Amino acid sequence: MDNLCCFNSVYSQFVGGRSQGSSGKGRGNQCPVRYGFSLVKGKANHPMEDYHVAKFITVHGHELGLFAIYDGHLGDSVPAYLQKHLFPNILNDEEFWSNPRSSIFKAYETTDQAILSHSPDLGRGGSTAVTAILINGQKLWVANVGDSRAVLSRKGQEEQMSVDHEPNTERGSIEDRGGFVSNMPGDVARVNGQLAVSRAFGDKNLKTHLRSDPDIKNADIDSDTELLILASDGLWKVMTNQEAVDIARRTKDPQRAAKQLAAEALKRESKDDISIIVVCFKG
Repeated sequence: MDNLCCFNSVYSQFVGGRSQGSSGKGRGNQCPVRYGFSLVKGKANHPMEDYHVAKFITVHGHELGLFAIYDGHLGDSVPAYLQKHLFPNILNDEEFWSNPRSSIFKAYETTDQAILSHSPDLGRGGSTAVTAILINGQKLWVANVGDSRAVLSRKGQEEQMSVDHEPNTERGSIEDRGGFVSNMPGDVARVNGQLAVSRAFGDKNLKTHLRSDPDIKNADIDSDTELLILASDGLWKVMTNQEAVDIARRTKDPQRAAKQLAAEALKRESKDDISIIVVCFKG
């Protein structure tokens, strides 16, 4: 219990408020990894609904890089909850150091159950999530629910580390749960004509037709691994993985890279909130 309380105390120092119109950067203490982020409110007529985490912490002598983008919809209460609780739920699981995949999977599910049990306190909205945990600068674990995305660059070539959970690609699962996929209204496929992702945290009114289990991938960080981009769909709707990697590689400053990606997304008329984290693995 002492270790758990200690971790929560350390982590709480790094959880900020709303990620609205902000940017920043940081670096690891034990490894030469640097990160930068940029978050820009979209043109939609509602407040910023994206939250993020980008920090290094030390737990049990291990340096952990914690990075996440939480893209909310129908309000910001669910992404705000995820920002505060999802990483602690992962790292406080007793299996994390021996079986990270299991801990990540369980924490995504239990966190979603906690959100649903708090409803209506958390409102009727929901959130996507893409999370990355870097262990001692050497092992990367990425998990996601929804359509925020993680992309690695190895020798300049993109490698997608997450899975876009879109209604058309998971139509069978939605229909098996009694839901349907419709492009009406508009021209975007939506679950029950309402939600444009097939997996999400929250969304209590649609939950019987949605999944919240994450796709999880891991990678070794070697000499060929240059950078990682985490971003909400405000970037990926207007840019390919390779285009994003090419832009991020033009500068060695990850904060500047994140800002340049956001600026290019705006130039390409992205309407959504744009949230980007760039992690550089080389000094």
